[in-house]
Order: sequence, then structure tokens, then C-alpha cells
Amino acid sequence: MRVAVAGGGPGGLFFATLLRRADPSVEVTVFERNRADDTFGFGVVFSDRTLAGIHEADPVLRQALTEHGRHWDEIEVRLKGERIRCGGNGMAAIVRRTLLALMQARARDVGAELRFGCEVTLDDLAGYDLVVAADGTGSKIRERLDADLDVEVETASAKFIWFGTDYLFDGLTFVHERSPDGVFAVHGYPISDAVSTFIVETDEASWRRAGLDEFDVTRPPGESDLVSKEYLEKLFADQIDGKRLLVNNSRWGNFRTRRTRRWHTLDPRPVALLGDAVHTAHFSVGSGTKMAMEDAVALSRALAAHPGDLPTALAEYEAAAQPSVRKIQDSARPSLAWWEHFGRYHDEFEPWQFAYHFLSRSITDSRLARRDPDFVAASHRGWVATHGAEPLDTPFTRGGWSTPGRLVGVSSAGGVPARVGDLPLSDGPQPGPWGARLAAPESEDGLPAVFAHLSELAGLQPVLVAVHGGTPLTRTLVCEQARMHDRLPALLVDAGDREGLADRALTTVLSGRADLVGVPA
Repeated sequence: MRVAVAGGGPGGLFFATLLRRADPSVEVTVFERNRADDTFGFGVVFSDRTLAGIHEADPVLRQALTEHGRHWDEIEVRLKGERIRCGGNGMAAIVRRTLLALMQARARDVGAELRFGCEVTLDDLAGYDLVVAADGTGSKIRERLDADLDVEVETASAKFIWFGTDYLFDGLTFVHERSPDGVFAVHGYPISDAVSTFIVETDEASWRRAGLDEFDVTRPPGESDLVSKEYLEKLFADQIDGKRLLVNNSRWGNFRTRRTRRWHTLDPRPVALLGDAVHTAHFSVGSGTKMAMEDAVALSRALAAHPGDLPTALAEYEAAAQPSVRKIQDSARPSLAWWEHFGRYHDEFEPWQFAYHFLSRSITDSRLARRDPDFVAASHRGWVATHGAEPLDTPFTRGGWSTPGRLVGVSSAGGVPARVGDLPLSDGPQPGPWGARLAAPESEDGLPAVFAHLSELAGLQPVLVAVHGGTPLTRTLVCEQARMHDRLPALLVDAGDREGLADRALTTVLSGRADLVGVPA
């Protein structure tokens, strides 16, 4: 059997290594369009909790991180002069160039052939029994396929740019600064004894006000945006002790989340897609390289388990690899949404609540407390210092209506919320205190229309707005729009399982996502 791998990144190299180890009779050739020592970007980061399967498959990554990586346990959030830390987040990072060199050597050791400076098309690979497309988010192989893979691509509104810096962060650090043009944020983490990764995000309006939209991103890869480098060096100078930003194909973009239902085709010839070529998840969850390497594990195992039966092997590959990718993408969407709105949170919250809001964007209070009980306890103290009671025990009073706590029962009629205690909920004003009700959209595309209606409701001066329906993310975004834009208290109607309800409600209120949480009475 002859297998061609298009793309010599970590996913493609790991697959070549694993397949050759599993079956040395298979001829594996990796084609990489760049030179062996070329690499775009700076570092690769991994979560300790997610690497067991990769380490079990082959020791190359574990040895690379042990001998050349930087490890840390705490995440630091810097905001308005404060630095807040949360432990229990074991992670490691390594220079991408170093990781690739070690993985290239490992692939050669097991007999894979590596060809660099060699960009291939599907037609070039006609003599191979299987083509593995591991050629990244701009995959030429995927674009060439006529097969219906059922691809969905969502483009984020936030802008991001990737630098390095010779300032050494202690670990994963999130830095937020306001300039006269808007709010800018950094994801920073060390990748060696001399360099850290430095990713900057901002909203498009701030990006344009700062004049950072002048660089022509259609220029060939390799050229970096030096105007943005200078602007951001000045903005973050105090945070990085006046150190430099380092460029490597550094230019602004919008993150694109790719979801693909089918990861293989047999027509016009057998092709399996792997890593960013078939799926992406926002880099704030630190899983892109990990997912590609896990794909490599699943694909190599399926091929080894079904020699000579590509249809069965490729179907098994999809069945094995897709569930974990979907789970990561589902958890990455709230994280990406957080970065699309972080300027609002920067202005709205005190540092302790900002940090809690950020770190609880994908997990609940109890899970966060298992990682770092001191951080969660400090967040609770921050709430109590302001409100005088624990979050769910804090009374709520407005417009002549009150409730002794923040977890309340909601009665429904005809499938829509009708009352919160003795407070009627309706689509328009009622005599005496009343609450507005508003259905969240099923997708984020429907948010602008809902936000416009929300502003109309706020003008009618209800006691609160009860947000129901939609998805957990759209409900949350509507509640935040009500609280932070329209200055209207928000009640999030949680229709989820009773198990874990109090934990979800506590997280929602303590983080400032909603004022109250409603459950079926």
C-alpha cells in the first residue's frame, strides 16, 4: 500500500510515524510545500489533561515537551493594574520549529519519506492508494475535491494577529489594555527560555480607528505588518517591560471555524482529511495541534485494523475521531464569543469579576473550584463585599417587585414564560410591576433583530426581561446585551437538566451574565 500525506505539520508527521510503526510494509511519503526549517507562527501549547492518548500512541511529543518545553500550572489575568491568578490549569508549550524538527526525525527513523519544498495537487498523487490531506486550513486538496463533504465555515468578528516577544511570561497570561482607539487583549505564554507567543485580539471598530487596516493581506506569505507591530509594542510596553515584539508572517485575520460532516471520500480516489484541513477550533482553547495529532492516532489505528479495506477503515476513522472534535468545537464557541465581546466586559466588570467571567466561560463554579478553590473563594468574597450575601442568596429589588434570592421559579403558559412568582411576564406593558419576555434566537445570526426588539422593550420600563428559548450561548448573549447595553435586569430561563442546575445558576449570577436565573416552577 502506498500512502501520500499532503502537509508536513504535526498532524501529518505524526500520522506518518504511527502508520509506519503499525505496518512497516506501507510506503508513506510526506509532501511539504515549505522547507524543512520553515515555520509560520511561534509556539504550540497543550493542556496536560488532554495528552494521554497522544502520549500512549508514541512518545515523541512527551519527550519534546519534557526536554524542550515550558510548563506551568497557573493562568494569569491582567486588568486595570491588577494581576489575578487561577491554578490547576496544567499546560505546556514548545517552539513550533523545535517540535517539527523532532517529529521530522522521528518520522524518518521509522521509515517515512519526507519531501520538502514540494507542493502537490490531487492529480500529482494519482499513483497512491490513499491521500491524506493534512495541509492546513487552506487545504488545496480539500478545495480540489468535488465530493460533498458538507462543510460549514463561520468567520468570527474579532480581529487577531500573531507575534512573538522576547519578554518571558510565567505561564498562560491574558493582558487587557485600553488605548484611545479601543480595547486590545493579549494571549501570551512562554515557548522557550528566550521567547513567548504574543497573540493580540481586538474588535474591528477599534482596529480601524487605530489605523491598523492598511496592510494588504493579499501580499505573499512571509511579509509582516510592521505598522501594527509598532502600535502594539507601544500599547503593551509596560506589560512586557519595553521588550520587542517579534514577527513571523504576522498579519491580521479573522478566525474561521470549520465544521465538516464527512472527513473522507472514495471518489475520484480515496482521500482522508486530517486536522485543520477538516476542522478548526478557536486558539483560545489551545487544541488545534492536539486535535490534528488525535486525528492521526484514529486514522492510523483504523487503517491498521482493516488492511486492504479502505472504505471500512475510513468510515471507522470518522466514527472514532469526530465526537471529541465536536465536543471541543462546542466548548470553543463560547470561548470565541467571549473574545468577540471582551471590550464590553473590560468596561463593565471589576477585575475579580472579569477574571471569573473569563475563566468560567466554558465551565461551572464547582469545576473551577476543583482546579483552584482559592480563586473561586476570592471571587465569592468579591461578590459578598458588594452585595452582602452569597450570589444565589442575594435579594433582588426593582420597580416595586422583589425576590429574596436569585434562583427563581418561572410558570409557563402555552410553552412560554408567564410569571415569576407574582410578577407577570408579557410581551407588552401591564398594570403595576411587570416583566418582559423575550425569546433568544436559535443561532447568532438572529441576534441583531432580537437586540433591536430588546431595546424597544427596555424603553417600556419593565422590571426585568426574561430570556428563554434559543441556545445556552444565545440566551447568555441576549442577557448580557440587556444588562450591559440596555441597562435592563436580565433573568435567564434555564430549561436544562435539574442536575447541576444550582451550579449553573451560581456561575451565571456570580459572573455577571444575568441578574437572576429562572427554572420551571
